[in-house]
Formats: sequence, structure tokens, C-alpha cells
Amino acid sequence: MTHFTHLNEKGEAQMVDVTEKEFSQRIAVASGIVQMQPNTLKMIIEGKHKKGDVLATARIAGIQAAKKTADLIPLCHPLFLTSVKLDLSPDIEANCLKIQATCKLSGQTGVEMEALTAVSVAGLTIYDMCKAVDKEMVISSIQLEEKKGGKSGNWQR
Repeated sequence: MTHFTHLNEKGEAQMVDVTEKEFSQRIAVASGIVQMQPNTLKMIIEGKHKKGDVLATARIAGIQAAKKTADLIPLCHPLFLTSVKLDLSPDIEANCLKIQATCKLSGQTGVEMEALTAVSVAGLTIYDMCKAVDKEMVISSIQLEEKKGGKSGNWQR
């Protein structure tokens, strides 16, 4: 049976004690999609949105979100991230923006939540900036793609 590390023997929520864990290089990659109307995507790609550069704003929001993950997710450890990168790629045929976040550090716990939070907030920022012109946008498929490092080793979707 799987053991939930965020619960103590009484079933109460707890922050996992990582004091004795070894430091290791850790990397996590997460992705997501923001589906939208073709005209909305065209406006973003051409930089003609009246609120400004949607892609640059979403990228900065995702980076900030990764750094604030411990403030947003109650049992996450505050981490010293060494790198946060966001890639926002338009897919004209699918009428969407693909978001990918890569987070890195040398530490005692993984960076999966930081990468997932970066993707989520980047998607929400795109939605916020474009909701006036496209209320039918859908943020979806937010998922971990890959993690490297730590006691559990490497994993890839």
C-alpha cells in the first residue's frame, strides 16, 4: 500500500521532514495548454493585444509563481531555485498556446510542484489578459512531464 508522506500516523497533515535527505541535483518539467479562438492566438502572436505582450507577461508570471509555490501550496518546502524557464509556443493548427516550465535546484526535495505551479499561473495569466476578447479559452492538460534526481530517481511521462 502507498504511504502518504504528508500525513502523520494520526492522519493529520504535516510538512515532510527532509532534514536527513542528501542534497542532489533536481529537475522537473511540466506542461499545459491554453486553447483559444484563432483570432485570439493571432493577436497574441502578432503582439497586437491592447494589454501588451501576453507571452512576456505570462513568462514572468510563471517564473514568479514557481518562486512563490511554498506560499501557495500549504505543505511545500520553500526552495532555493537555481533556474526557472518557461517556453510558450503557439500551435496555429490546434489554436492553442503550449506552455512548458523547467525548474532546477540542488536540494533535499523535488521541484515538481514549482514546475506545475509555473505552468498553471502562466496559463491563468494568458486567460486574464485575453478574457475580454475570448471568454471561451480553456486551460488544460497541466501535467508533470519529467523529473530527475532525488531518492526516487528519474521519471518521464
